[in-house]
Amino acid sequence: MALNIALVVVTPAGLETARALMALLPGASIHGLVGRVEGEVGFQDTSAHLRALFAARTPIVGICAAGILIRALGPVLGDKLAEPPVLAVGVDGSSVVPLLGGHHGANALARRIAEGLGVRPALTTAGELALGVALDDPPPGWKVGNPAAVKSVTAALLAEEGVALEVESGDAQWLDGVGFAEDAEYAIRITDRSVEADDHELVLHPPTLALGVGCERNAPASELIRLVRDVLAQEALSPKSIACVASIDLKADEAAVHELAADLGVPARFLTAAELEAEASRLANPSEVVFAETGCHGVSEGAALAMAGGDGILIVPKVKGARTTMALARAPRAIAAESKGRARGKLFVVGIGPGTPQWRSPEASAAIEASSDLVGYGLYLDLLGHAAQGKERHESALGAEEARAARALDLAAEGRTVSLVCSGDPGIYALATLVFELLDRRKRADWNRVDVVVVPGISALQAAAARAGAPVNHDFCTISLSDLLTPWESIETRLKAAAQADFVVCFYNPVSQRRRDQLPRARDILLSGRGPDTPVILARQLGRPGETVEVIRLGDLDADKVDMLTMVVVGSSETRTFAAGQNTWTYTPRGYGKKMV
Repeated sequence: MALNIALVVVTPAGLETARALMALLPGASIHGLVGRVEGEVGFQDTSAHLRALFAARTPIVGICAAGILIRALGPVLGDKLAEPPVLAVGVDGSSVVPLLGGHHGANALARRIAEGLGVRPALTTAGELALGVALDDPPPGWKVGNPAAVKSVTAALLAEEGVALEVESGDAQWLDGVGFAEDAEYAIRITDRSVEADDHELVLHPPTLALGVGCERNAPASELIRLVRDVLAQEALSPKSIACVASIDLKADEAAVHELAADLGVPARFLTAAELEAEASRLANPSEVVFAETGCHGVSEGAALAMAGGDGILIVPKVKGARTTMALARAPRAIAAESKGRARGKLFVVGIGPGTPQWRSPEASAAIEASSDLVGYGLYLDLLGHAAQGKERHESALGAEEARAARALDLAAEGRTVSLVCSGDPGIYALATLVFELLDRRKRADWNRVDVVVVPGISALQAAAARAGAPVNHDFCTISLSDLLTPWESIETRLKAAAQADFVVCFYNPVSQRRRDQLPRARDILLSGRGPDTPVILARQLGRPGETVEVIRLGDLDADKVDMLTMVVVGSSETRTFAAGQNTWTYTPRGYGKKMV
């Protein structure tokens, strides 16, 4: 499973080690000190950036001296139960030291990194060193019922005072290496029941309960949550032992199901009608009405049993609310929820900016990190660099936009998390509109259940304007000169309107190998509303190696000066260009001059 891990690098010496860790840790990203290290995320103040990551509970792996992390995070340390993993890794990869959150993933992460680097982790937590396990860091899905008892029970084990093991549900194989007594003052109790215990008894809840739910379309989430919480309380079952919330795939986009899963802190999984119907013989309340509507004889009971497995048993048959239903099944061992059914698919339509990672928003980086699959034009996927490592890549040709968007929707409909990668901003001459047009026109049920999120990016016009000064600080418009999708007559009409209105004009798709005459024709139309000395910015390969920014006269603009990688910004009649030292700046006044003394 991908983790949102920040690999913090402050010197070029640590970059090679950070890149090695990228291969070991899918979803990790390099955070580089601006001016020294180029990473997916740039920062200028090391201490402030580390504290921001810590506050967001982002796992931190500092490829640096441990002292840097200690001095930065010391002032913000507080609740040890809420701190994320923080590790220091030597710049040459020779040492791995978990500093914070040892029992919250840091020790496990240290072992993983150390194994990949061929070194030994420097673990210092007494319980884990002596016992081989951390009682407050149980296996995935397990939860600690009373964290206050961890310290006293661990201390008893370390002192060899004797601790009993009581297994009421699930299994305790991960504790096999710990020596337990038959009868003792201290105990570890493994149960899916709601129990009260003092600090002499540590309660661990295994993920052995599968919660199946059903609901009417747009049923209130509050009703479903209240129904589940009430039934759990009546049955004295612990919410901490629920492994997942499961339902039929027709409900993959049902807000109530996802809000319930979030309330319980567990994944939501969805099964086909055929998978649910396979449980028909085990249902307590089969329904012909439900079968007629969904293709299976029971949703909540069937989903619970399917997730609990063939040796699971139904312990709470279907309970009805006003518009909701629920059922619970118990498995004899921990349920690996992610191995059954599927998640709701998610499609990020991501704008990665013009090219450099420093112009990529944190939201875009997070979306790419969270994705299992990346879909895009090859050049755009290449621009992701190390951020694309560990992802399944789906590349398509430049002109295959519809197929690319459809492929991304297909993958997301399978339950995957997908990023459809666009340069610049996905809603500006990119694929966001095509995704929604496909959803609107094809009306496929599986596509419509996908969670679609559009992630904005810095557009080429913004990058070009920033490099040149402030040419679009007043009214402006964008016009694509490609007539592949828009008739030239429409483009010409817009050009004439822009010339008449004296807009700053940003040209997308100015030329191609075959389209050579549109740019000169656009130039001539704009010359009807502004002079030949009007500044024109030609910004090429923005944020990439070989970047150039040039300012020429509108009268000198022709197709030979630009290509498809060039952003063309034509000033208005008010736009000015001037020299200041070694720099040439272009700006469009907004009217502040009238107020100047």
